[in-house]
Amino acid sequence: MDITKFVLNETSYFGEGARSVLPEEIKKRGFKKVLVVTDKSLYEVGVSKKVTDLLDENNIEYGVFHEVLPNPPIDNVNKGIAMCKEIGADLIVAVGGGSSIDTAKGISIVMTNPDRADIVSLNGASNTKNRGLPIIALPTTAGTAAEVTINYVITDPEREIKMVCVDEHDIPIVAIVDTELMASMPKSIAASTGMDALTHAIEGYITKSRNTMSQMFSMKAIQLIYHNLEKAVNEKDQEAINQVGLGQYIAGMGFSNVGLGIVHSMAHQLGAVYDTPHGLANAILLPTVMKFNGEVSYEEFRQILIEGFDVNAKDFTKEEVIKTLCEKIKDLSEKVGITQTVKDTGAKEEDFPMLADKAMEDPCKPGNPREVTKEDFINLYREAY
Repeated sequence: MDITKFVLNETSYFGEGARSVLPEEIKKRGFKKVLVVTDKSLYEVGVSKKVTDLLDENNIEYGVFHEVLPNPPIDNVNKGIAMCKEIGADLIVAVGGGSSIDTAKGISIVMTNPDRADIVSLNGASNTKNRGLPIIALPTTAGTAAEVTINYVITDPEREIKMVCVDEHDIPIVAIVDTELMASMPKSIAASTGMDALTHAIEGYITKSRNTMSQMFSMKAIQLIYHNLEKAVNEKDQEAINQVGLGQYIAGMGFSNVGLGIVHSMAHQLGAVYDTPHGLANAILLPTVMKFNGEVSYEEFRQILIEGFDVNAKDFTKEEVIKTLCEKIKDLSEKVGITQTVKDTGAKEEDFPMLADKAMEDPCKPGNPREVTKEDFINLYREAY
């Protein structure tokens, strides 16, 4: 019998206003000094203040590191580490999207594994010895699921690559999915992060390492995201936002344990080289890559259509299954305002061999259900151009 391993948070909270549990969780666990990790925009518009106000009201000491950048580079993590040491924090509270939570994870790991302070050594499947400094994560976007995964992504500007760090020692001890924090997202971010979550769910459902538990999570996430994203983005419907927020978390429980595929391998390069927002890159590439993967994953696609999208695809041919799934994905992207192509990211056709070389080395590539060559990557970038 095969042995399946699953890693999840110790504790998670969901719902509007769920951040109210934060002070109690901090106090009952005995933490004394908090480093709040967030980005400048959330800090300036007062979203992170909704969290720090709770710390003030409960006399919990904290400092705020609000210099997180999109696609956070190594230097960003190092600045956060310096502040964490300076204030003597014993807990990190991450408030933000994937960039903030990923930066918090990098800080967390190096704080307890000083031998890995170069950051570069954390790339790939990591073998750190010590569990990271504890993190409580409060996502403000409904996409990355970084609050429940064992992954984080840091950009190495020198090599122009995104390092996908995989480490059980980085998973937050508590995830607080407060959809009130998500409701303030601009439409463009709500759309791209929502499509990021759908990408996680679909890639997680078809990845080579998929299993009964992971597919259970992935399918439920597909249902929640697909049927609610349009209303969440275009109408700011709170119940739809709640469902997408839950769906992206559930998707994270699946893919964190079985990996992803080449949508992410390709998207990581657009982010590293052109600073393309990660969710947008995934949304641009998802239909094209699914058309490619459909040659081996069409039966999984059939189940996605039937169970996830409510399409009666039982008697569809392989070609009809692939065509319908890709059209449904593209249609949803367009309905939430995503119409860009790879060309719009700043990429040039002469860049494709370079991007393909980097994608061949990406840690998400081995999980793809269909084998892929450098030439395949070049052709996929060209098709999505």
